[in-house]
Amino acid sequence: MKFIDTARIKISSGKGGNGVVGWRRDKYEPRGGPAGGDGGRGGNVYIQGDNNLGTLLDFKYKSIFKAGDGQRGGPKKMSGKAGEDLIMKVPCGTVVRDCESGEIIADIVNETQKVLVAEGGRGGRGNSHFATSSRQSPHFCEPGEPRIERELELELKLIAEVGIVGMPNAGKSTLISVISSAKPKIADYPFTTLVPNLGVVRKPDGDGIVIADIPGLIKGASVGVGLGHDFIRHIERTRLLVHIIDSAGVNGTNPEDAYKIIQNELKEYDKSLLKKKQLLVLNKTDLLSDKDCKQLKEYFKKKKLNPIFISAATKKNVDSLLNQLFQFLEKNPKEEESVIHEFFDPDATDHKLNNFTVFKNGKTFYVEGGKVEGLISVTDLKDFQSVAHLMRVLKSMGIFTELEKTGIKEGDTVYISGVEFEYSPETMVIT
Repeated sequence: MKFIDTARIKISSGKGGNGVVGWRRDKYEPRGGPAGGDGGRGGNVYIQGDNNLGTLLDFKYKSIFKAGDGQRGGPKKMSGKAGEDLIMKVPCGTVVRDCESGEIIADIVNETQKVLVAEGGRGGRGNSHFATSSRQSPHFCEPGEPRIERELELELKLIAEVGIVGMPNAGKSTLISVISSAKPKIADYPFTTLVPNLGVVRKPDGDGIVIADIPGLIKGASVGVGLGHDFIRHIERTRLLVHIIDSAGVNGTNPEDAYKIIQNELKEYDKSLLKKKQLLVLNKTDLLSDKDCKQLKEYFKKKKLNPIFISAATKKNVDSLLNQLFQFLEKNPKEEESVIHEFFDPDATDHKLNNFTVFKNGKTFYVEGGKVEGLISVTDLKDFQSVAHLMRVLKSMGIFTELEKTGIKEGDTVYISGVEFEYSPETMVIT
């Protein structure tokens, strides 16, 4: 299965159903009055964590997701059916961003998180809501609220307690295969590992910890060179880094330079990564003499580092490495997942109800906007009372004021949702 850890998707909540104009027609009640029902609520869009998912592959072949629209109201004050909610499952560890603002909407770390990313539109009210003592037979209703459409970026950062980093062919895959049941591809050429490998290592008490083998970093990884730029993000959630180095220089880089390269790439990507506790591991010591090992130990001691010398291939000192790893994790317990970052996402509920655009083309003026078009769709343009109500709503939205700012004069032509009107300062007449 191909490892996919980023995706861009488009989401759309459901549009609210329109209210309707209806009348009570029961037998023996000829003057039953208005009885138009309300439209149904549009479906919401949620994002929820799922521990059974490991990649964002589901979003590679499908990138547009829509919740159900609410249905229009019915007679006898019957409400329309609500639109079906859409719950999108993502792997735990997924960060959700708004593409337009770049703001983080949610950081999904466990299955208990269910985040609203687009609210469905409220259903419009039927004419039964507008009856008053002076207006007993309203011939108008409300449109449903518009849907919310957004473009989101999903970025998966694996939730592993320990991350193994190092240059290509340093022995990361061999190590994770020795200490866990993971079966990564192992070969003697660079970039054998093309995707992060996860393994579970059992502690003496039987509990397990998750370790991630991050594909080989090279010089320039933080700016997109090699594979490291694609996967360095997966280091961010770890509590401990195991920095493994090819002590024999088989991969063409001496141990001293290898250490400097990896530390610099971590710094260039995110300085906070250098604050993570690191265990420095010199691998392939079965290829070195005792003298070579002593020289390396003295070199790193001058750097105030105390490397662990192992041979993953022969399993020499691997137990010692695991003991130090377990000791660190025991002294630095995992934070409870109750510490979950909650993000306020105003765009999730912003239906932009009064957003509209007024522009002029030649001598003709145009008004566009979701609510405006919705109002036209539920207005009986042959009914004087309904049109009068439409004009009152358009005025309250500020459309008349914006038309005047654009330079409209009495008698000019205005198009609203394909309907032609003749403008006057008090009202607009359908032509």
